[in-house]
Amino acid sequence: MPKIKTNRGAAKRFRQTANGYKHKQSFARHILTKKSSKRKRFLRGTKAVKHCDVMSIRRMLTHAS
Repeated sequence: MPKIKTNRGAAKRFRQTANGYKHKQSFARHILTKKSSKRKRFLRGTKAVKHCDVMSIRRMLTHAS
């Protein structure tokens, strides 16, 4: 049987922590002029992945080294 590959897109977007996974917030790259300062401020930094999505992310990242 062939080796099972890691989903490379997911590997670049998610990082494992002691308590789950973290990711960068989306919608913060372009068309920023119409977004308020408060909205852009909350888009900074990393966020934790929701508990309901952890299993699908783990399935994509199972074979990451």
